[in-house]
Formats: sequence, C-alpha cells, structure tokens
Amino acid sequence: MSAGNGHYPQKPCRTGTFRSMESSGSPAGPADRMLRTVSGDGGIALRVMVGTAMVAEAAQRHGTSPTASAALGRALMGATLLAASAKHEESVQLQFRGDGPLGTLVATADAGGRARGYVTHPAAHPPPVDGRLDIASAVGRGVLAVVRERAGGGEPYSGLVPLESGTVAQDLAHYLVESEQSHSAVALGVFLGEEGIQAAGGFLVQALPGARDEDVEQAEENVRGFPGPGEMVREGFDADQIADRLMAGLGSRTRHYSTPVFHCGCNRQRVLRAVTALGLEDLREAREHGETLEVRCRFCAERYAVEPSELTPLIEDS
Repeated sequence: MSAGNGHYPQKPCRTGTFRSMESSGSPAGPADRMLRTVSGDGGIALRVMVGTAMVAEAAQRHGTSPTASAALGRALMGATLLAASAKHEESVQLQFRGDGPLGTLVATADAGGRARGYVTHPAAHPPPVDGRLDIASAVGRGVLAVVRERAGGGEPYSGLVPLESGTVAQDLAHYLVESEQSHSAVALGVFLGEEGIQAAGGFLVQALPGARDEDVEQAEENVRGFPGPGEMVREGFDADQIADRLMAGLGSRTRHYSTPVFHCGCNRQRVLRAVTALGLEDLREAREHGETLEVRCRFCAERYAVEPSELTPLIEDS
C-alpha cells in the first residue's frame, strides 16, 4: 500500500507552468536530512528532505491509520520545508481544517527542523480508491491556515486559502502562489508497508524574484520529468541525489544541511500550568478524593500523571 503526491500550481510561472504528478512505491532507507540550496545564478531556490524516521515516529506516537499516517506525514514534511527558510529563523504552523473524517490536521515546524503534529481523528481510514489511499476524501474541503512566526517575536504572518484538493502538497502550492506570491513546486510522498512507514520525502522548488526565464524553464522541465521524492527515497536516493536531479542544468551553490526530527516541547512544568485551567474548585475536589489526573499532549501523545500531592502548590498559587 502506498501514498504519495507531488503537486504544482497550474498558474503560469513566467514562460510556463509547474505541473502536477503522482508517485507510488515501496520502502527505502536513507537517513533523514534537510537540504537547502540555490541554483548557480541564485534564481531558483530548492529545499529537499528525507523524513522517513520523523514521519514514522509521528505515526507510532498517535497510532494513526494508514490514511491518517500518510496525511500527517505529508503535513509534517510540508511544515518542515516551509520553515526551513534561508532568510529568516521562523516557525510555521499548518492547519488543514477540512470536513473529511480526519477532522483537523495540524503540523508545526521550526527552522531547526523540529516538527510535531496531530490529526483530530487518527483512526479514520476511508476506503482506498484504485488501490491508493484516499487522502483527498479523508481531509475533505475547507481551508488551509498558515501561521509564520519569526524568532524574536513580532506580529505573526497569517494566510488563509481554500483547500484546493485535500491532498496537502497541492494545497501548499496553492497557498504559496495565492498568499505569498511565490511560484513554487511542492512534492510530498509517504510509503507504507505491513510494518508501517517505510519511506517519506519531499521537496520545495521556488522561482526567486529576478530569476532568468531560461532557468525557470529548466526548473519546470526538471520537475515535470521527476519521479517524485517519496519514490526516490524508497529506491535509496538521499537528499543530495534528489537535489542533483532537480538542479540538473542549473548548477548549485553551497548546500546547507540539518536533520529533521519529531520533537515536542511539552514537559511536566507546562502540563502543571495547563492543569490549572481546570479551575480551583475542580483541583480541590481532585485532591480531596485522591484522584490522579492524566494529561495527554495533543501534539505528541505523551501522557503525564499528575498526583494529588502535586495539586497542592497549584491550589495555593491560584
């Protein structure tokens, strides 16, 4: 069973269009890596990632169905690609608010490649269509909200666009064109086997302001002939080898690397602060009855047990 997609906006990009493609395949095992670079003349930006281990950990933590695993994996890689900005240290949150059985799909990532996320209904699993996971129906129609926050504070940048397809990559490409006026190609692929996630990869290609028409044409040609990042990861290609294919005929400047990981910043102190939201009366009642409160982090599914003795300082501080 497989799930993979790559989608490019059908809006003209200089002398042509970035087009759409689908990919399918089976397992592979290159190490997780994020790569950032630009073409030789600086007109085309590229980000490539292998995210198999990151996606597998997310699926394992949340106990997701095959369809939910593929959708969440795509969203996590999409957020990681968008956050890996060469210009600004920023974090990105994607919210796919669809009307499909998955409910809301959320993924966040920072510039260091640390990502986390969740899906409202992780067990949802619509019937496959033509042997392929039906991500579009699982997500459904609705809106995609993107929130960018730069390090050091300041007003976050928010964008909102209708969900074009529910397949994640096509929706991200549509967002980049409509909200950020960035002519981009986005591809994401997740492959599943009997033992779960076997391969995951993605890329983001962008034509920068001032890009030469011939370079844009070459980038479009490279994308059109590309088998898809998930398929290449399955076959054993690493991030550099994928980048070589996408930058063919364009050259490549210095390549910058990082390691994408599933990471959540939750901890006991934050959990205790969250418990205070129950209210003073409920906290007192739980302490009096000797109840142990269980708190589950929505983003990473980690469970915390808060003992009655831990409630006393919370009550006194309230």
